[in-house]
Amino acid sequence: MVVEVFPVVASPVFPGRFAAYTDEPYVVFMIGMRINKFFSLRKWTFGAISFVRMLRMLLKNPEKGFLGGQQIVYWRGIGMVQYWRSFEDLERFARQSSDPHVHVWRQYNQMVGNDGTFGIWHESYLVDPGRYEAIYDNMPAFGLGTVMELGPALGRRETARRRLGGQGEPAVPSPPQPV
Repeated sequence: MVVEVFPVVASPVFPGRFAAYTDEPYVVFMIGMRINKFFSLRKWTFGAISFVRMLRMLLKNPEKGFLGGQQIVYWRGIGMVQYWRSFEDLERFARQSSDPHVHVWRQYNQMVGNDGTFGIWHESYLVDPGRYEAIYDNMPAFGLGTVMELGPALGRRETARRRLGGQGEPAVPSPPQPV
């Protein structure tokens, strides 16, 4: 299940097929936590609260390079698919002592360490222009479409192969784009 970033705002549905695009590189950063011991409430709620506090700080400070993202809620945890302007911005946030991440990281190591109460995970993907594709059909702004420019998925953006810079005809013709 995917929910939108704080604060939740009703988004209009864009009828038709759209593609997200940018001519700039960016970073996809996936991060989350998994609860392993439900009765260790104090420890894993620390993780969840810290995650929300860092996210709110990033949303209030766009100069940090955080572009946005969507939360992921799953059976034993929470996570987020985030979009960052650059790896340098992401790394700076993670390592700079004036930002909250370093402090939370130290607290996690002291409080949880290797006791297995809850786990944290993250994955980073550096994406070059033309090396990704994102399509949305009758959707509100979602995923990359919340942080990148949206345009009709016609012509050079009509198929996944075309969005990735190749050639290819649609397997199923696209319906006419609404006016």
